[in-house]
Amino acid sequence: MRNIKFIICLVVTVGLIYLLENRWVINGNPVPPLGRFLDPFSGFWRNIQPLEARLPGVLNLPGLQENVSISFDSMAIPHIFAKNNMDLYFAQGFITARHRLWQMEFQTHAAAGRVSEITGAGKNDIFLDYDRGQRRLGMVFGAKRALESLAENQEALISVEKYTEGINTYIASLSYKTLPFEYKLLDYRPEPWTVLKCALLLKSMAQTLNLDDKDIEMSNTLKLFGPEVVELLYPDREPIGDPIVDNKDGWTFNNTIPDSIPMALPDDLVKINRLPGRDPTAGSNNWAVSGDKTATGSPILCGDPHLTLSLPSLWYVAQLNAPGISTLGASLPGVPGIIIGCTDSIAWSVTNAQRDVVDWYKISFQDKLHTRYLLDSSWVQTEKIVETFKVRDKSVFYDTVMYTYWGPIPYDDSYRATNNLKHYALRWISHDTSDEFVAYYKLNRANNHAAFQSALDYFSAPAQNFVFASMSGDIAMRIQGKYPIRRPLEGKFLLDGSKTSNGWQQFIPNDQNIMVRNPARGFVSSANQYPVDATYPYYITASNFEAYRNRRINSVLSSADQIVPADMMKLQNDNYNLKAEESLPFFLSVLDTTKFSTAEKEAYRELSKWDYYNNKNSVGASYYEAWWDNLMPMLWDEMRQENVTLTMPTTFNTIRLLKQQPTLGFFDIQQTSEKETAADVIRKAFTFGVEDIESWKEEHASVVVEWGDFKDSYIGHLMRLDPLGVHVKAGGNHDIVNAHGRTKGPSWRMVVSLENTGIKMWGIYPGGQSGNPGSVFYSNMIDRWVNGQYFPMLFMHYAEDGRNRIFYSTQLKKQE
Repeated sequence: MRNIKFIICLVVTVGLIYLLENRWVINGNPVPPLGRFLDPFSGFWRNIQPLEARLPGVLNLPGLQENVSISFDSMAIPHIFAKNNMDLYFAQGFITARHRLWQMEFQTHAAAGRVSEITGAGKNDIFLDYDRGQRRLGMVFGAKRALESLAENQEALISVEKYTEGINTYIASLSYKTLPFEYKLLDYRPEPWTVLKCALLLKSMAQTLNLDDKDIEMSNTLKLFGPEVVELLYPDREPIGDPIVDNKDGWTFNNTIPDSIPMALPDDLVKINRLPGRDPTAGSNNWAVSGDKTATGSPILCGDPHLTLSLPSLWYVAQLNAPGISTLGASLPGVPGIIIGCTDSIAWSVTNAQRDVVDWYKISFQDKLHTRYLLDSSWVQTEKIVETFKVRDKSVFYDTVMYTYWGPIPYDDSYRATNNLKHYALRWISHDTSDEFVAYYKLNRANNHAAFQSALDYFSAPAQNFVFASMSGDIAMRIQGKYPIRRPLEGKFLLDGSKTSNGWQQFIPNDQNIMVRNPARGFVSSANQYPVDATYPYYITASNFEAYRNRRINSVLSSADQIVPADMMKLQNDNYNLKAEESLPFFLSVLDTTKFSTAEKEAYRELSKWDYYNNKNSVGASYYEAWWDNLMPMLWDEMRQENVTLTMPTTFNTIRLLKQQPTLGFFDIQQTSEKETAADVIRKAFTFGVEDIESWKEEHASVVVEWGDFKDSYIGHLMRLDPLGVHVKAGGNHDIVNAHGRTKGPSWRMVVSLENTGIKMWGIYPGGQSGNPGSVFYSNMIDRWVNGQYFPMLFMHYAEDGRNRIFYSTQLKKQE
């Protein structure tokens, strides 16, 4: 009996050890090894740090040539002072990894199509499907092309290599106890960093910002409705003013426009479930005002890029100082240098340039084996790349991606084969060689407008509207990217891939890109609107251009004088809804108030007295947005067909057509037997919008519906771990200067005053410096960000500066 009890206890003990020391997947949900994960000494408890664990006062590291001084201020921003560039970037890589390693690795795995290595294939193979899509977009292909170009500039190459070395030095120092929380939860360890990963992060940003087009939708529209409808519903240029640069009749260069080319309309209408690209509701604002309009007589520069909001946050703030460089601002974790910020002489920020740099080419294969395709009257060999997916908890998966002269073929018989867009090749500017690393390296060292211009000559993609200001008094705007010279309508429809002459033949020279310096109006600005006046000689098209934020910004700046930084902060947080101002009076005028229900009467009262501000406590804003969200799909129900991909016209063009062509046939609702006009649909959408509000009230047991509650903005964890996300009550929305929607918004707000006594910067972003959910620095900036408050940024000129704001300091010493 004693032996039996011993055997039972032994079996139970061994079983518990086995269960607790291994990872399990239960109902598709991974469970980490609970023994290690719950260990109070080295498990996830070690990651609960109200204050970020300090580095020792002195830390000996291999790879340094000389000592590096790093001071962390009260916001946990590192101020890195090195005696040479190599040590500077080594230290930046080391410190950034210390705060954001898991984020950096997860984002590069996502860019490279390797998420399933960490998570497994997922329910219905969702993660594997995502990975296959990333490989088929050629993300790694584009990143490798960028590294080919980087090899030609040794200074920039060394910065990336030393940054990588710093990251790997930090990785080498980790034990299970010191691993970031997500590694313990998902039960894996970080792999060595590579320079390719740095390039992948830039390509991931390009995917977010410039992988967008309307070729498929416009080709379908042309085939279904004809060219007149395309021009009516989807004009390249809408009839509103305020382009980014208005230089009417000031373009003096000679340009050459190639002959037109034939479109390649498919025999069948195209249905496509697109791979991830740019969200058309995301945008950005930036502007600079000259000293003539400010109280100090010095320029002020402002920028707030709008992107998906996440925790850990997209940006990581740092200051870099070494001989020849003194720069402060927002860095992209995993990429050396500062992406948006200032030096001790200039400041810059960016918004996305809405230009079409994606084309789809119809490929004609010789046979069903797809080994050859037609190009310039010859059958050319298809390049087939076998992609290997090391899916966690499953056997290895193999996928074959076909590459052509134009680029990869994302969709074929083995991937999303139910779609009709098979055997179309993707031509994407971000597959070309590019020098963004060089551009940022030089931009971080620029001290005047000429140096700024020289740095941007290296910048190709994703194309950006770069705003500039300097302590010497200059302000400027440059729309910089590598742009193909397009023939009329080129890029708006699918193209024939059987002739190389149908491709991009030339690119706009850098000195002919759109730019302006010190305009007479005293400011420059951009908000993703149409870029230039009608006299600019090159054809411009994009999937959409912004129509409201830019005009609101320009209106405020035009009338402002004696501007101080607080005025610019107020403008960045401006919630005025110009779209509502231009549409709501018309909407209200067509309602039949005699037939209102009690709830509709209440809605009408709130809307009639609304001041057009989408402030978080506004009730009128909730009714307007609910109305609008019902109106658009009802108006354009023809664009939601089951077997064809179409897109709705822009917000501005919709409102214009409602007013000018209220009997337009498209406004008739297809599912009804009646013949509706614009007024009919507006009335029906009002009723549905009020019903949505009433349902919300009932669900939330509330008698009022304030906009911040109705919108329910959310900043989620990158892995969609709900307990690590944050719900916030905030104003704003898309089409508003404070473009804070539900999950997207200003990812970094910055105001810089370039005064003779020294540069002053204020900044804020929705998160914190640390990627550790247990740290106070994980989300400590969110409340101030929501409330439109900023932190003054500490710009140190020497390692001994700013002692009253220093949290602690450390010295990285070279290992003897």
